[in-house]
Amino acid sequence: MTRIGKLLLLIPFLAAVAGGSVAAQGLPAIISPQQGEVLQGVVTIRGSSTITGFQSSEVDFAYTGDPSGTWFLISQSSQPVDSNTLATWDTTSITDGNYNLRLRIYLNDGTHLDVIGSNLRVRNYTPVETPTPAPTAIKPTLAPTYTLTPTPFPSPTPLPVNPAVLTPADISTSLAYGGLGAVVLIIIVGIYFWLRRN
Repeated sequence: MTRIGKLLLLIPFLAAVAGGSVAAQGLPAIISPQQGEVLQGVVTIRGSSTITGFQSSEVDFAYTGDPSGTWFLISQSSQPVDSNTLATWDTTSITDGNYNLRLRIYLNDGTHLDVIGSNLRVRNYTPVETPTPAPTAIKPTLAPTYTLTPTPFPSPTPLPVNPAVLTPADISTSLAYGGLGAVVLIIIVGIYFWLRRN
């Protein structure tokens, strides 16, 4: 058997050994549901909690964006799980909204390790949003060109004579008549008082 043939036979064996060492080291994960997924009804939460020093684990949920940081217990386990069911979650008992999942693994040394699955959309009682299509590129259209043509201004036409305008002759005549009227009135009043005295 050639060297290449022996190497080809060794590859599956090396892959199995490498996979076993990775599992021994432990890579905790939430496999499903995945970020952004829509959840309805009873949901199976799958993942891995196998890690060196495993003591126990729990799966919790929280409201996305909740500033209080409150988590609600879904299930607990004293046995590690390797790429299998971590918990079942009845989403019909909570209000529709966006949630986060947490796999918390407690270790023998008193510490814990968290794995977070974020932005899970529970939609039991509200319609599922359809994704908004990406906007299509808008092709620019050339603006129409405008040609400016000068428009001549109309020539001014003379205004008609205003009949209310007073000329200097009118003013002089009015003053003369007014003065003559005042003199006549004074003479009449003077004659009246003279006659009454006599």
